[in-house]
Amino acid sequence: MKNKIYGILAGAAFCLGTQAIAATSTAPVNTFIGTQDDGNTFPGASAPFGMLQVSPIGEHYAGWHYTDPKIRGFGHFFLSGAGCWEQGGKLSVLPVTGSIGKGGTFDTSKADSFDHKRYASEYTHDGEVGDAGYFKVKLTSYGGITAETTALTRAAAERYTFAHGTAQGHILVNLGQANERHSVVGSSLRVVDDHSVEGKIVTRSFCGGAQYATWFRMEFDRPFSAHGIWNETGGTPGSRQPSLQGDSRPHGAWFTFDVKDQQAVTAISAISHVDADGARRNLRADAYAQGAPRSFDSMREQAQQAWQKELKSVSIEGADQNQRTVFYTALYHALLQPLTGNDVDGRYRGYDDRIHSAGNATYYEFFSLWDTYRAQNQLIALLRPERARDIADSVLKIREQGGWLPRWGYANFESNVMTGDPVTPFLVDLWRYGALKGREQQAYAALRENAFGVPPFGSRSEGRAGNPSYLSKGYVQYDLSFRAKGMDVDPHHGGSATMEYAQADGALAFMAEALGKKADAALLRQRAGNWRNVWDNAAKDQQLGFQGFPRAKTADGQWYTELDGSYTPRAEHGFHEGTAWQYQWLVQQDVGGMVKAMGGREQTARRLDAFFAYDALSADPFQAVRKEWVMGAYNYYNQFRYNPNNEPDLHAPWMYTLVGQPWKTSAVLRAAETLFSNAPNGVTGNDDLGTMSAWYVFSALGIYPSTPGSGRFLLHEPKFAKAQVDLGNGKQLLIEKNAPAASSATSPAALPSFVTQLSWNAKPHDKVWLDWEQLQRGGQLRMQLSTDPAAAHWGSSPASVPPEPGASAAP
Repeated sequence: MKNKIYGILAGAAFCLGTQAIAATSTAPVNTFIGTQDDGNTFPGASAPFGMLQVSPIGEHYAGWHYTDPKIRGFGHFFLSGAGCWEQGGKLSVLPVTGSIGKGGTFDTSKADSFDHKRYASEYTHDGEVGDAGYFKVKLTSYGGITAETTALTRAAAERYTFAHGTAQGHILVNLGQANERHSVVGSSLRVVDDHSVEGKIVTRSFCGGAQYATWFRMEFDRPFSAHGIWNETGGTPGSRQPSLQGDSRPHGAWFTFDVKDQQAVTAISAISHVDADGARRNLRADAYAQGAPRSFDSMREQAQQAWQKELKSVSIEGADQNQRTVFYTALYHALLQPLTGNDVDGRYRGYDDRIHSAGNATYYEFFSLWDTYRAQNQLIALLRPERARDIADSVLKIREQGGWLPRWGYANFESNVMTGDPVTPFLVDLWRYGALKGREQQAYAALRENAFGVPPFGSRSEGRAGNPSYLSKGYVQYDLSFRAKGMDVDPHHGGSATMEYAQADGALAFMAEALGKKADAALLRQRAGNWRNVWDNAAKDQQLGFQGFPRAKTADGQWYTELDGSYTPRAEHGFHEGTAWQYQWLVQQDVGGMVKAMGGREQTARRLDAFFAYDALSADPFQAVRKEWVMGAYNYYNQFRYNPNNEPDLHAPWMYTLVGQPWKTSAVLRAAETLFSNAPNGVTGNDDLGTMSAWYVFSALGIYPSTPGSGRFLLHEPKFAKAQVDLGNGKQLLIEKNAPAASSATSPAALPSFVTQLSWNAKPHDKVWLDWEQLQRGGQLRMQLSTDPAAAHWGSSPASVPPEPGASAAP
């Protein structure tokens, strides 16, 4: 194998073939990044925002780990980076050889012969390819079979090339099994003719959520010579009877091909969440040309061209090949979702389980809002404003058809996963970016309903379940006995839910003010200060000495304490996937008030230094982030350091900027960026439908979305010498830095750099932010850097930070 990239994976050397970053590609992607250590990405093929993805299935609940020993099949549908189980792998396909019949390799008298855990194939990483829109791997079992996949928006293609000399090959189509923890509760299939099969798969997803259905059609490029169907009784050769199965029982079909003269078998497939006709139409639209099925290579070329168009929306200079691959793979991961939900004819299945039409727009589904509202949402709006409009419209359609705004919308139902009120900052930001033009009043009405009430008793949605106590007492009570409609509910995390509600209220206040709803705006600004109601000035970290932290309150208004009467801000009680140390920074709507509560700017900066282990970071950033910060993807609790693997404090590095020390923001970001690498473990924590990847893109570019609803983007030193961003409206954003040699991005131990001068469109700019309108008009952002600490003056004045309406003035 030639041209390898070497790195470290779990203490051992590994290598990836650079077919994934061919020299002809101006935007190289390595889809294996994030497939190890709980990144939970998938390496297979997908279109941008595609409806289906074709990728290998292994032992991991998310579908695939880079070190999985065998491939069970190639599934059709995956989520990228989610933390819950039950996230894809259905309609599993695997090419095999051997005899099928009684006593054969696949014994039709024994149902377990068709268990994908039993028939899974070994494989090799040598020669594999993980590129945007194309995947290739060599299966080493069954005589050696090369598997390739590609995908367009609503249809995919697979090519399985059997070893020379193989007389017969089989394609196993498994409907009864999917990813390790993705439960198939029912399925049906029908062998249509001598080259096609159709069916329906019902699964239970997400995190134990409701059932939903997927219809599919698969066509082979030539007739099969034999076939059969299996179920819990074994296999039945030659059957063309429609087959039904339920209760997670074995179910599937095999198709036999004579491959002596033509080693490759190609299958094209499509899915629909509407009905069988939808799958057929989707297949015809994407996988046919002039009335005939398209070739695998034709679909692959179109898929890769589509990705290059998307990825070239950002061009960078001053990066080596590994850095380019990390950057563009992050951009790739950020543009995988939300997923296209409507069929080619515009039909989609709404949250009322009825069929609706998206018209000329695209209806999107699968919204992990608690994650994506922090970075990925804004990145799509920046690069693809038309998609942002359709995304905003899709969220409103969920409200229209499902009765309430979503939190974690999976397919066509609300999963009620995660807490807080993420839909408010998500939609308010899209409003601020112009994506709700013409629908502002409708959007505000839906958001106000959510902010001032709770869903009806019979509604599946949970909404702001903590609103009864929040609206009457100013905080979400901490009540572990509160009944939940899903895995999560806000009163089980009263401290963090209060802070999330307050931030959402602050975001909605921007919208209310702009729409002339003065009374609402005043009330929402007041409620944005409710974080103070869970701020205990007496709470103290005994080890570090800092005093004043958020703390959950019980229904009677008392502070939560342990049974022995003690309390530590490092404990998990009252906070969702974090501690008071992480959530203390979730006050973007009132930074001045937060600073005052912490004892002023100097004390806040000291607390930030402790939070980020800044002294250790300055001495050796590469090692410090791995030894001092939270490293386990699910190590949420009993922590006091920065957690780069999870969402609650992703914005925390910019708190340095907001207290007058912007150079420390840059230092923390450069250190954090080392956690993203050109390796399977090169994503920090779950990628969460592109959230972590979008964070990296913003971090590398030198801009980051600030307070939700404000339309502001904070500025910091970019990673690369030059970046040009296509804003999707005919305008370009150019970001450049003139950096001293000692702060080269290739050196993790480089001296810290300080912005000495910043200009916007050739004019000096002493503010640490730009507004959305400024960015959308395009322009040139240039930074002059120095390694001299005496030069650290840009952005350090209180007048340089943005004002926060209704917030306390910083001391």
